[in-house]
Amino acid sequence: MANHLDALGDAIDQGADVRGYFQWSLLDNFEWADGYAQRFGLIHVDFDTLTRTPKDSFAWYRDRIAANRG
Repeated sequence: MANHLDALGDAIDQGADVRGYFQWSLLDNFEWADGYAQRFGLIHVDFDTLTRTPKDSFAWYRDRIAANRG
């Protein structure tokens, strides 16, 4: 994710009109090919209790956003 955001920043610096960025995915979810095995959300979901717990990547992304607000 850091590499993607760095590349996005470079594109903006070169004049790209970027109006937003959406990270896939906010929550661990169901993937058609892999079911619930893939867990790449920023927030862990316990599919038995539906409890949601922010991962370290969530805190990293939050901090990166805060550091780049203009």
